[in-house]
Amino acid sequence: QVQLVESGGGLVQAGGSLKLSCATSGRTFSAFSSWRMAWFRQAPGKEREFVAAIRWTAGSTNYANSAKGRFTISRDNAKNTLFLQMNSLRPEDTAVYYCAADGGGLLFQTSSGDYAYWGQGTQVTVSS
Repeated sequence: QVQLVESGGGLVQAGGSLKLSCATSGRTFSAFSSWRMAWFRQAPGKEREFVAAIRWTAGSTNYANSAKGRFTISRDNAKNTLFLQMNSLRPEDTAVYYCAADGGGLLFQTSSGDYAYWGQGTQVTVSS
């Protein structure tokens, strides 16, 4: 089994930055090239939406249009940790951010149903 624990959320003013982390346990991702991890977010009253994904071993990435140029997904192989650097934050970025993982699939598969493992989420609030 894979366990995912997010951290790094908080309250920030518009234009500010936050870096989210997702600590993983239960599997060494670097040994499995097919694993991909992603960040999703869910605002109140809205469906969970894709933000960014990364192929763990290759490092290839995919971003939602809303994240391109502002957010960067990365991973630390040695620490089995996933990151999301968020810059130029906007009030519409306010949401609970979730880390997700799956043992296969394609980076352009952006539905939440395409991921098997989920963290508990971390709240990001951007004030105007």
